[in-house]
Amino acid sequence: MRLASYALHGRPSFGVVVGDGIVDLRPRLNRFSALIDVFRAQALDQAKAASDGVRPDVPLAEVDLLPPLSAPEKILCVGVNYANRPADYDITTTPKYPSMFYRAPNSLVGSGQNLVRPKISEQLDYEGEIAIVIGRDGKHVPKERALGMIAGLTLCNEGTIRDWTRHGQFNVTQGKNFDACGGIGPWIETDFDLGKPLHLIVRKNGEVTQDDTTASMIFSFADIIAYTTSFMTLKAGDVICTGTPVKNTPKVDPPVWLKPGDTIEVECPSIGVLRNAVVDEA
Repeated sequence: MRLASYALHGRPSFGVVVGDGIVDLRPRLNRFSALIDVFRAQALDQAKAASDGVRPDVPLAEVDLLPPLSAPEKILCVGVNYANRPADYDITTTPKYPSMFYRAPNSLVGSGQNLVRPKISEQLDYEGEIAIVIGRDGKHVPKERALGMIAGLTLCNEGTIRDWTRHGQFNVTQGKNFDACGGIGPWIETDFDLGKPLHLIVRKNGEVTQDDTTASMIFSFADIIAYTTSFMTLKAGDVICTGTPVKNTPKVDPPVWLKPGDTIEVECPSIGVLRNAVVDEA
């Protein structure tokens, strides 16, 4: 299933994307008010049963896609997790453990919504990533059982305000959490095969600028889940953004940042395309 959250004429709902339309699940699963509740109740089978063989209620083109999960308890991000990416930070040793940080839900918008370049900085950058959605609660999950925690996959543009990632002495939190600086979606794909690498392609204004597979990850999905659950409980509906590949565009000085009118597309053929344009903060 491709599970989406959306608004139709300003009314929020959630459903299953079927072809070019959406089967509205809110009236069919009326004990749930949002998609996050379906994940927390581990009710994906109910969503499938309610949508199988049902004609879409509304064309996809008529809705506004929202972030698939409203206010998950945790949005965790893994930094510097693809081969050669440490070189961007003059790091020559292989890390022993993942580098991790939090994002707030209001820092991410849905596919088709605008990324906002803030008034306070012009250094809006993009990072295309595959994100995993946790399907059940877990603590101290061994690596060999970690993939069983994953209920779905989505895409993230982990937008970053670069000159604010070192605004404090030691952390990146500020630069990762400006309102609407990143995107997530377009939906959550629950039918996936983790037995082979996932292909990730990022385009800026139609030009491919990132192109890699999860085979290049330093820490795999299973590594990340096993490590994270060694110190915290992952909950159903939590999201983990798993890192971004190296950009294949030449470095220039000064760097070229995103500007109003630019469009970023993050694609994984197994999931879909997350697409966002850039505007200036009003």
